[in-house]
Amino acid sequence: MTLTRRTMLGSGGAAATLAASAVQAQPVASVKTPFSVAQTTIPIVGSQDVFPVRRIYCIGRNYAAHAREMGSDPTREPPFFFQKPTDAIQLVKPGEVADHPYPSLTKNYHYEVELVAALKSGGRNIPIDKALDHVFGYALGLDMTRRDLQRASGDEKKPWEIGKSFDNSAPIGPIHPVGTVEHFTKGAISLSVNGTVKQNSNLTHMIWSVAEQISKLSEAFELKAGDIIYSGTPENVGPVVKGDVILCKLDGLPDVSIKIV
Repeated sequence: MTLTRRTMLGSGGAAATLAASAVQAQPVASVKTPFSVAQTTIPIVGSQDVFPVRRIYCIGRNYAAHAREMGSDPTREPPFFFQKPTDAIQLVKPGEVADHPYPSLTKNYHYEVELVAALKSGGRNIPIDKALDHVFGYALGLDMTRRDLQRASGDEKKPWEIGKSFDNSAPIGPIHPVGTVEHFTKGAISLSVNGTVKQNSNLTHMIWSVAEQISKLSEAFELKAGDIIYSGTPENVGPVVKGDVILCKLDGLPDVSIKIV
C-alpha cells in the first residue's frame, strides 16, 4: 500500500484516539501515589453518610454594620470572596466545647460567627431564582481570623490569605440537610464570649442573600458538589485569648462552642 500524507495523518490520529481511550479506561485503583491525603468531611445529621468538602468559599463584609466597622461602605461595594483550605475545617459536635488552638504569629485573634451553606451541585452563571436548588444543607460555623496579619497585609496591598487561611480556622457544626431544615433567609444569629454577648444580629441583615452569593460566585468559578460557603458575619467582631469560651447560636441549628487553648 502506498502511504500518503493523508493516510499517515489519519492513522496517527486514530492511534492517538485509541491511546487516549486506553488512558481514560484505566481503573482508578491503578493510579498510585507516593502517599495518601485525607478527605475532609463533615457529618450529616440523620445519616451515616458524611459530606465531602471540595472548596471553602467565604464572603467578606456581608452585613452593613460589619462593613462599616471594617472601614467599608456597604451601599456601593460589590460582593467579594476569598477561600480557605479544606483542611482548615475543625469539626465541633453539638453539646461539645471543642478545644481550639490559638494560632501562631498573631496577637489579635478574632471570632466571626456565620451561617454556612453546603452545595450538592453547581454550575456556572447560576440564576438567583435557581441558586437554592443547589443547596444540600446548612451548618453553623466560625471564620476565625488573625486580624493583625490580615490588616498588615491589607496595608501593604498584599493578599491577606495568611490572616484567614490557616489550620483550624474554620470550626463548624454538622450539616443539616434541606428538608430537615428550611432555607435560611432569616433568624437570630449571635456569639458570646465567656457568657457575654458580643455579636447579635439577624440573617435578614445580610447584604447579599445565600442565593445571591451562589449566583455571584458562579460568575467567577464553576461551583460543584462539595463546595461550602461561609455567608458572612455580623458586626462587633473582636479578640479572644487562651481560656476564652465562644458560644455561637443560630435559630434552627444546634449551638457551636469552642474553647481557646
